[in-house]
Amino acid sequence: MNKLLGIILIIAGTLAAIWGYDIYDSASSQLTRAFKGDTPLEAWAGMGGGVLAVIVGIFKVK
Repeated sequence: MNKLLGIILIIAGTLAAIWGYDIYDSASSQLTRAFKGDTPLEAWAGMGGGVLAVIVGIFKVK
C-alpha cells in the first residue's frame, strides 16, 4: 500500500510542479513580474508542493 501511495504522490507531484511552472510562465504572470516584480503565489505553491510531493513519494516507494 505504501508503494502505491508513493507512486500516486510522484505522479501528482509532477503534475502539480508542471502546473505551477505553467502559471509562472504565463503571459499575465510575466507582465506582473515586469511591472510589480511579484510572482503569483499559485506558481510557488504548485512548484514547491509538487517537488515536496515527489520527494515524499520517492521515499515511500523505497
